[in-house]
Amino acid sequence: MNYTKAQLINALQREYEYLTHDDFNPFEDMTAEEHLEWLHTLPWKDLVEVTCTDENYTLEEYMENWA
Repeated sequence: MNYTKAQLINALQREYEYLTHDDFNPFEDMTAEEHLEWLHTLPWKDLVEVTCTDENYTLEEYMENWA
């Protein structure tokens, strides 16, 4: 399945907000807004790399979990 840049950004942002919701460190973590701005600077290929997917945890599985 092919995903758009917008779909990848949405999934990555949802994951980030989930992970930082209860464990946000303002001295180390980007705010949700900063993270979203950063994601928008990345090309599609780099967005896929940020998902940390591979042959064991596929991009399709990642998108099912976060999109």
